[in-house]
Amino acid sequence: MIKVTKLDGTEYYLNPHQIESIELKPDTTLLMLSGKYVIVKDNAEDIIKRIIDYRKQIGSFGNEE
Repeated sequence: MIKVTKLDGTEYYLNPHQIESIELKPDTTLLMLSGKYVIVKDNAEDIIKRIIDYRKQIGSFGNEE
């Protein structure tokens, strides 16, 4: 799980395997596989880094750096 922050300041954890795409509209918007949109304060680069770190931690995609 990765931590994200909603626009209202609420922090919560999200399953990164459920993220279909990250859009900049201009707010960072995560499109989930369910079709739900999650708008967050975090920038896309930080989210991508968290996803890579998470995948390294759980042992999948070991070639990501």
